Amino acid sequence: MITPAWCQMMAAYNAEMNSRFYAAAARLPDAVRRREEGAFFGSLHRTLCHLVWADMAWMARFDGGPPPQVGLAESPEMIADFEALREARTATDARVAAWAGAVEEATLAGTLRWYSQSAARDLERPMALAVTHLFLHQNHHRGQAHALLTRAGKDPGVTDLPFVLP
Repeated sequence: MITPAWCQMMAAYNAEMNSRFYAAAARLPDAVRRREEGAFFGSLHRTLCHLVWADMAWMARFDGGPPPQVGLAESPEMIADFEALREARTATDARVAAWAGAVEEATLAGTLRWYSQSAARDLERPMALAVTHLFLHQNHHRGQAHALLTRAGKDPGVTDLPFVLP
């Protein structure tokens, strides 16, 4: 079972990693960020954009706030401008942190019900499973972004949890 403290730790870790990754990406020309590299979403920009979209979608399910205005298929192109994407990432990380700071154990022990556009049906899953997915999904695609940044010569630095957070 995950706990509110675990959610807070993961929110802090993800925000720090996102800050480092966006700082590294900002040192690249836009053409390099957008270059097709054979990653799941093609380019670094498209990968980062999908991550913002996914976090917004999950947070809408968790906190009842606004969902992204586009569907999964459009997620890699949701925000064209890199600086606007970076601002959306920062705002979304703050949203995740606020939610994690307020979530209660009873909520995490409960059930999440939502309509999934990708599955085209209503779904019901343990809340702890959905929350864990939020953080693992972020880590999964950030691994792809790490490979793209490394290939482009921009190392985002240490990513191991015990060495990132105090």
